[in-house]
Parts: sequence; C-alpha cells; structure tokens
Amino acid sequence: MNKKYSTLFLLLIFTMVQAQNDKFNLLIGTYTNGCESKGIYVYEFDTNTGNFSFKNASEVINPSYLAVSPDNKFVYSVNENGAQSKVSSFSFDSVSGKLDFLNSQDSKGADPCYIINDDKNVIVANYSGGNISVFGKNGDGSISEAKQVVQHYGKGINAKRQEKPHVHMVHFSPDRKFVLSNDLGNDKVYSYQYDPNSAKENLKVKDSVSLSPGSGPRHLTFSKDGKHVYLLQELNGALTVFSYSKGKLKKMTETSILAKDFKGTFSSADLHVSPDGKFLYASNRGEANDISIFKILKKGKLELKGQTSTLGKGPRNFAIDPTGNFLLVAHQYSNNIVIFKRDMATGMITDTGKRIDLCSPVCLVFTAN
Repeated sequence: MNKKYSTLFLLLIFTMVQAQNDKFNLLIGTYTNGCESKGIYVYEFDTNTGNFSFKNASEVINPSYLAVSPDNKFVYSVNENGAQSKVSSFSFDSVSGKLDFLNSQDSKGADPCYIINDDKNVIVANYSGGNISVFGKNGDGSISEAKQVVQHYGKGINAKRQEKPHVHMVHFSPDRKFVLSNDLGNDKVYSYQYDPNSAKENLKVKDSVSLSPGSGPRHLTFSKDGKHVYLLQELNGALTVFSYSKGKLKKMTETSILAKDFKGTFSSADLHVSPDGKFLYASNRGEANDISIFKILKKGKLELKGQTSTLGKGPRNFAIDPTGNFLLVAHQYSNNIVIFKRDMATGMITDTGKRIDLCSPVCLVFTAN
C-alpha cells in the first residue's frame, strides 16, 4: 500500500472510531401506571448531531430512577410502587441495549425515588418510607436482601408535604468515603461515613445540617473540583451553596431559581453541573416549567444567567450528555423528552426541534455504547 492510500485508510479508521465515540446509550426510566409504557427504554444518542435511535426496552413496574454499574454490565432500578416497592437488577448488553432481569428485593421503604451504586453495594432513598436502604451485590450482579436500613425522623412546618421524613436523594462524595442524603420532610442534609465492605453497617452518621424551615431539600450535586455542594430545595425554590470537606458541609450563600417577576406555582426538581464544570442548571415544575442557568464563579459562587422554558410540562429530570453538547429534559406530564443544544461558551440552551416521545419519562442516564 503506497503512502497516499495508507494515509487515507488511517484517516477512515480514525473517522469511524471518532463517530463511534460520539455515540452513547441513553437509558430512560418511566412511570408505567399512568399511560402505556414498558418501563426502561434504551436509545442510542449521537452527541455530535443530537440524533437518536431506539435499541431496546424492558418491562418493569415504575422504574422511576436508574443507575448503571461502574463496569457498564448491570443496571439497577427502583420500582416505585407504594408499600409494594422493590429494587431490581438487570444484566446489560451495552451494544444491543438489551436488559435481562436478574432479581428484585423489597426496598424496605415505600416509594424509592433515587438509587446509586458502586462495586459493592446498591443504595436507595425511600421517599415515603423516610429511610435509606443498602443492598449488597452478588457475584452475578444481582442484589442481596437489604443489609442495612437507616431510618430518618422528624417533620417540617409544611403540614401537607412535611408530615414525616421524606428521603429524596443519596449521593456519593467524589472520594466515595461519604454518602450525602437530603430529607425533604425534615429540612436536613445528612452526611454518612461509608464503609463499602461492612456486612451490616455501611453507613454511619458523620454530620447533618438544617435548612430553612419549610424549604424541602430535594437534590444536590458537587462542583467539578469537589469543594462545593449545590442544594436545590423543592418547596421554596432556594439554591444553597455549601463548602465541602471530609463529610462536612458549611453554608456559604443562597439564591433562588425563580425569576424575580414569577408569580405562579412552582416545584423545584433536578440540578446538574455541566461536564466542564462551568455552569449549573436547575429545573422547575408547576407553572414555571423552565430551566434556570447559572454560571459558576470562583469559590463556587453562582451568577444567574436566566431561565429558559423546557417546552413541556413537569421537567422532573434532565441530563447533559457526556460531551456537554446537548441537554435533554424529561417531561413527566407532556410525555416527551425535549432535546436542547447547549452553547458551551455561554451556557445557554436552544431547542433543536427534536423529541423522543414516551409515556411519563422521569429519569435519563447516559452510559457508554
């Protein structure tokens, strides 16, 4: 092969590899009891174009939150179903998108709403149960019965929403030595020291911080450098910035995701930092149905850049693709996923016109193809 054709061949190979690197699996969790849905859907998503194609689906009841194993071989799902709630495990073929059911266990708390995992354990936040459950992993990727259940106590001033504890999230610290958990019902964020190898006491309370009464802490996320935590509060729209070190949170500043002239109903939902660590996004439901965009400044401070309509109803969850090119919003009530193009320089998002139509999508997870 002469030099000219050799160069063309190498260029072709590079182009094919690059094209493959632009594609990721998009896993979608849905509610199955309000409209026609199988449960978990797997699509291929092109982060260069924003195009997508269906790969597979798996039937399971109300998989409202999903987590993929670190080795990309297994998927774990909550089954949010009142007193009959469970946690399920699946083997995952990332090429075909096929999910094969392995087993399920009692969640040990009603209405699990968040799930995380590492090599050893699966950890679940049970909203109505007001507790955290820890499940061990078996060698085949299935899960054991719950080996620890951590019960929260207390209530808040909002009699309708805070009549008891409501654990809304569990989140690993960047070094995986702690698990943070916010409780919408008692207005607290807990920090648990995490021992992945313990047989029955993986989580031990390290610290807790109290929020404004009636605020309802819902979701949190870390800054890219791990030095700050951003906490979104569902009931008052507040967004709090904490400094973070070794399981300890210290409040720095607080702002709001609401526009100054907004007068309608709202319900703060989800928040994520862009892959480059430069912007923070937060979704809001109710009559707001928008995404608030913040620029992350030095020392973790935030500068509001504005709000953008999500073009749907109930933006309960959204995700930014691993390259940062697109932001996808799952609308629980208008039954679609709206795909936005993201400007990496300004952080602003614009509608691509592309939609994935599905019954009640409420969780989006990107993983390797």
